[in-house]
Amino acid sequence: MTRLKIAVFNGPNLNLLGTRQPEVYGCATVDDVEQLCLQTAEELSDEDSDEDDVVQIDFRQTNNEGELVSWIQECRGQMNGIILNPAAFGHTSIALLDALLAVDLPTVEVHITNIHQREAFRHQLYTAQAAIGVICGFGVRGYQMAIRALYDMFQDEDE
Repeated sequence: MTRLKIAVFNGPNLNLLGTRQPEVYGCATVDDVEQLCLQTAEELSDEDSDEDDVVQIDFRQTNNEGELVSWIQECRGQMNGIILNPAAFGHTSIALLDALLAVDLPTVEVHITNIHQREAFRHQLYTAQAAIGVICGFGVRGYQMAIRALYDMFQDEDE
């Protein structure tokens, strides 16, 4: 398999993971999530071949919608796929949807909680319209699932 480069982008307030409503979002911090993503990439790389870094992760978090739009745009021609936890921006941002559509990369949207068991305004996801899939309700393990889903998709294409 060729090298797989995956951007993992996180939206507003995810820098407060572990301290913000741990009864809702769990105790893992954003640093823990990054380590989980890197560990998953390493495990997939080990499974795939003798080469190092078959799966590479670019992990970032921002509270700024414009910065997130710019990061998504930077992925064009540089990344194979995007994992996006847009947080509250998923419910409000046409700008993020437009950026995702413009870069035309396979995108998996991740939400730590099951948004469908929460307030009605969280049920609408503009950004999900550009995603090949949405994972919600599995806590931070959703990131692992998303990385594996993109990996499997690209493995299938290589066959």
